[in-house]
Amino acid sequence: MLRLTWVQPEDLLGHELRQAAQDGREAAAVAERWRAAGGTRAPERAGASEEPPSRYLRLLAEDLLDELADLPSTLAESEPTDLARIRALCPEWPAPRSAPTPSRARFEAAWTGRAVGCLLGKPVEKLPLAAIRRLARSTGNWPLHTYFTARGVPGELLTAHPWNRRSAATSLAENIDGMPEDDDLNYPVLNLLLLRRHGRGFSTEEVARLWLDELPAGRTFTAERVAYRNLLTGLEPPRTARHRNPFREWIGALIRADVHGWTNPGDPAAAAEQAHRDATLTHTANGVYAAMFTAAVIAAAATGTADVHTCLRTGLTVVPPASRLARALHDALRLAREHRDFDDVVDQLHATYDTTHHWVHAIPNTALTAAALAHADGDFTGSVCRAVSGGWDTDSNGATAGSVAALLAGTPAALPARWTAPLKNRLATSVGDFDGTGFDALAHLTHLEASRP
Repeated sequence: MLRLTWVQPEDLLGHELRQAAQDGREAAAVAERWRAAGGTRAPERAGASEEPPSRYLRLLAEDLLDELADLPSTLAESEPTDLARIRALCPEWPAPRSAPTPSRARFEAAWTGRAVGCLLGKPVEKLPLAAIRRLARSTGNWPLHTYFTARGVPGELLTAHPWNRRSAATSLAENIDGMPEDDDLNYPVLNLLLLRRHGRGFSTEEVARLWLDELPAGRTFTAERVAYRNLLTGLEPPRTARHRNPFREWIGALIRADVHGWTNPGDPAAAAEQAHRDATLTHTANGVYAAMFTAAVIAAAATGTADVHTCLRTGLTVVPPASRLARALHDALRLAREHRDFDDVVDQLHATYDTTHHWVHAIPNTALTAAALAHADGDFTGSVCRAVSGGWDTDSNGATAGSVAALLAGTPAALPARWTAPLKNRLATSVGDFDGTGFDALAHLTHLEASRP
């Protein structure tokens, strides 16, 4: 029996009810109708429930999804998705700037650092925080300082907390042989291809067409999979982001943001605007802000002239200050300043978000990544290890932290060999003709796009 993840209406409804609670829609009556009919909550970790519902429940879920979409949000004014309205709410929106194009070495460091952080987080993706800590401690890898290994882990611990089944064969220390495929690297490659074909003035519609041409549907997840489905049914952006898409404030747009920052060094406004055009294919509000924030941070870091704290402050200038993401980021950065032990920062973040947000939601993950970078003072190893050790979407958080910290490091030689040597300068991907490409080649192509007038 095929249970396609992230698109079953009966599962989407549970996620949409949680989204409604977060974005200020009064959904109690809809939730009661769903429960009374025998509907269940969305799966906490998996992308689809195990058993199909009755035909009645599926049709009811579709109707209720549309009913929820029509409910007014109390946060609509403070959390718009339209770029002009976002800019109007940001009093410190950065002025357009220009800076010298970074060296190819800096871009190679960024690609490599992104891969390292992603790879570190892959085996423990989806695992709860306590399990990550127990697995790492069982091999003497806590505080986290190197790739996870199964060697020496007690059998009963692995039975209770198995590695991510898709990743263990390629991402544990003893199994690494180059960078395995992951959506956290597929999307930067895809966006590099986007810029090569359409330049930095690309439209959201051109993003959509590129996806249909080059991105296998089975390599999409959460909001991207829903938007892909919406495209195939004839919907156009930005409706693709809103129609029956409860994942529109999750992390997917954020993991696509790096190339927008890399190719706009020193110009965080341009990077954020570019990220917005990409993100609105699949996301709204805080899901879009997370991408804009990340692109702006990376644009600031790409110059090599700012420290990580300046870069993070720059990122905040493109996020509406009354939004939930802005509040979460300020909170996370405060915690990073106040606590010497990063575990204390993580514990407080989890206490705030675990019961209300899915582990892939953009708000807690962006906050955790920012806290990791700040607490590590931008150090590469410290940043990726803190980001992954904080749980939630471990590979995505590690990838973003690795990209920023490696940019600040400036060259692949500045990244410890224990992290980079296992990658063998080789990336697996299903995007275009890029499978097996080296990070040096990707850096060369990125440098060309960053240099383009």
